[in-house]
Amino acid sequence: MRFTGLSAFPHTPLRDDAVDEGAYARLVDRLAAAGVDSITSLGSTGSYMYLDREERRRAARTAVRNAGPVPVMVGIGALRTSQVRALADDAQEAGASAVLLAPVTYQALNDDEVFGLFEDVTAGLSVPLVVYDNPGTTHVTFSLDLYERIAALPNVASIKIPGVPADPAEAAARVRAIRDRIPSTVTVGVSGDAAAATGLEAGCDAWYSVLGGTLPRPAVTITRAALAGDHAAATAEHTRLAPLWALFAELSSYRVTAAIAEHLGLVAPDSLPRPVRGLDADARTRVIRVVDELQLAD
Repeated sequence: MRFTGLSAFPHTPLRDDAVDEGAYARLVDRLAAAGVDSITSLGSTGSYMYLDREERRRAARTAVRNAGPVPVMVGIGALRTSQVRALADDAQEAGASAVLLAPVTYQALNDDEVFGLFEDVTAGLSVPLVVYDNPGTTHVTFSLDLYERIAALPNVASIKIPGVPADPAEAAARVRAIRDRIPSTVTVGVSGDAAAATGLEAGCDAWYSVLGGTLPRPAVTITRAALAGDHAAATAEHTRLAPLWALFAELSSYRVTAAIAEHLGLVAPDSLPRPVRGLDADARTRVIRVVDELQLAD
């Protein structure tokens, strides 16, 4: 599997402190129908670190079962290497097309420890692995040297980078710097939705998208235009969504997209895992106003 295009990251909704498998199945089915290129189950938007192994196993199976022909990638991050390996086994048994691994930490990890995690996990994989570089949540910062070391391991297929500079020339230089250090078989995918159009235009192969997991239509529009070389159309749609990007920055994309999913009736109210709380009433009103003004509801 080569990672290109739009990978949508849906929420794993809860109801009464249990995974709502019915709502989750409907979310996944909706993404497949929207034409996303892959679906990532149990990413950060999918609350993976708040779920136990059995909950994650069921979520992975539900995603694969309802995605149809769309490839499903499953997040396997955990604190201990043995736990990551067990989750990788579960994902593969569920039929995942790939796995996504972030170096989750409590004690700070040095570069050799991060590399050792990926070395140990890739040795037992039969599916591709995407490297999840997400310093905002993991507090691990990948250097170019570390990208190079990890990308040389077997089964590493893509690196999910944490956004790009806003300046297009600087963004292109950043992507080139990464590409110069990794094999041509390893793709580069942008995350941080507000940087998506810039990242795709700078040469990223994929967009690993929070927005795409709840509102796939505008995310598909941006991705298709950017990868076809229609940068004007991609930028126009991206600029149209500026009020949404501002809410993501202020209130967190995780909470904003959960509020949108709840507002649209895709998931039950209070769908996030405690102690995480959803947005308060005033913030929800602002989110709903933006959804309505931008006509984002399907």
